[in-house]
Amino acid sequence: MNRKPTSGAGSLGTHFVDIPEDLPEEEEDEEEEKKTTRKADKADKRLNRLTKVRETRRPPRSLNRQVSLETGFSVLNRESKEKDERSVLPRSGRSFGGFDSANRLGLEGRKGDFSMFKTKASLSKQNSLLPSRKDQKEMEPHERTDGSSGLDESVNRSVPVGRYFAALRGPELDQVKDYEDILLPKNEKWPFLLRFPIGCFGICLGLSSQAVLWRALATSPATRFLHITPYINLGLWLLSVAVLISVSITYILKCIFYFEAVKREYFHPVRVNFFFAPWVVCMFLAIGAPPMLAPKILNPAIWCTFMAPYFFLELKIYGQWLSGGKRRLCKVANPSSHLSVVGNFVGAILASKVGWNEAAKFLWAVGFAHYLVVFVTLYQRLPTSEALPKELHPVYSMFIAAPSAASLAWQTIYDEFDGLSRTCYFIALFLYISLVVRINFFTGFGFSVAWWSYTFPMTTASVATIKYAEQVPSVISKGLALTLSFMSSAMVSVLFISTLLHAFVWRTLFPNDLAIAIAITKRRLVKEKKPFKRGYDIKRWTKQALTKHNSADKDSQIQRRADAEN
Repeated sequence: MNRKPTSGAGSLGTHFVDIPEDLPEEEEDEEEEKKTTRKADKADKRLNRLTKVRETRRPPRSLNRQVSLETGFSVLNRESKEKDERSVLPRSGRSFGGFDSANRLGLEGRKGDFSMFKTKASLSKQNSLLPSRKDQKEMEPHERTDGSSGLDESVNRSVPVGRYFAALRGPELDQVKDYEDILLPKNEKWPFLLRFPIGCFGICLGLSSQAVLWRALATSPATRFLHITPYINLGLWLLSVAVLISVSITYILKCIFYFEAVKREYFHPVRVNFFFAPWVVCMFLAIGAPPMLAPKILNPAIWCTFMAPYFFLELKIYGQWLSGGKRRLCKVANPSSHLSVVGNFVGAILASKVGWNEAAKFLWAVGFAHYLVVFVTLYQRLPTSEALPKELHPVYSMFIAAPSAASLAWQTIYDEFDGLSRTCYFIALFLYISLVVRINFFTGFGFSVAWWSYTFPMTTASVATIKYAEQVPSVISKGLALTLSFMSSAMVSVLFISTLLHAFVWRTLFPNDLAIAIAITKRRLVKEKKPFKRGYDIKRWTKQALTKHNSADKDSQIQRRADAEN
């Protein structure tokens, strides 16, 4: 009986010995499971805290935004990536092929989107699909899919004119300052309408003035010995009308599709003068109309139609010159400013043709007064004024146009080439000679539309010389009239052929127009130093210099006393 319990005990002992061998493994497994569950719970709690913090910081706008921000893996985001880029990128300046902080170091921007120059009506539907300003302000910078900042968003909105031209430099304001960004790509061609400048009306000026010249050659007593047929005048007049219609239609399309670019040309101190050119061309065509098509006395309605828009634009520009400010004459004056003056003399000629001599005298007086101001302002350019680049040297020939047109207008009004008319003509002749002798001044640059600035002044001077030869008939006057007329016609022929080749064969006539295509933000990228800070620095420098000087004096006095005691 005693052995059984011992054997039972032994069996129990063996049993208890076998159990401890198995129990630690199960306990270890359970402990490992508990540890893993605790770690998982802690990780879940951390994730929940992070998600709560993120949710409190920024409420998700949509499922795509929430998934892509919190996990970084979104199938929906991949599928709708193209849609998001289309709807969000146009709100950023970088969507126009611009340069961000990294691209300022020379990196290329994205492909350009030229919708910034389109009309607001065409963009209203596109902008309605975009997030509102309030939503964009609530979004953090890293939450925006295109990586844009609040500074870049202001590019697509209208920028004040003063802010726009403060970002430009150069005598013609056609270069962007170093700390500003050009948000359109330079390495690709822009749309044709965006590259089509208002200066193309200079071509129409050259051709229409040639029609006036050849009518004078065909009808003037001083050149009657040449027996010039009037059909040359007819052909040039028809060609001028065709070119004017084509250029006008093209620029009207630019006004329709890229009205913001047209506004920038209007606010540009140089381009604004070419807005007078279409009306001057129309008046030239009315004056130079062939005798077989036009009556001897024109209808006054023609003068009112062409002169009214010119006069209202003149009031606007002359008012800015007179009132001062950022667009005062001494700041924006350039040789193309003569275009805003020449139209007065051409309008005076046309008013005399329709029989309104008093209106002609009024326009002549206004034009001559402003011509004197413009002439003196341009003649005494300040030493701080920058010289015109070589590409714009042809506009210097505009100096000849105004006095030549003034002499013709005075002769037409009073029907006599008297002293005042000759005075204006001699001024134009001297300026003509002073520019011709400097032939190197007009060489060394490539062909552009600006070359047509040669034609209109040269032709006006030739017509004035023919009128002078009528009043003072001599071999010298007639020879001078023929020489200037031949030079003018040759220049127009060469430029017309070159323009056709560059426009239709080589396609280099209209490069990217950087003067109007600079996308500027509302705020500067570099803060300007305040004026009082410089004064504060000077005061601080003087105080430091005085304290150093006083301390040096004290040290020298102590050293002297020590030496004296020793």
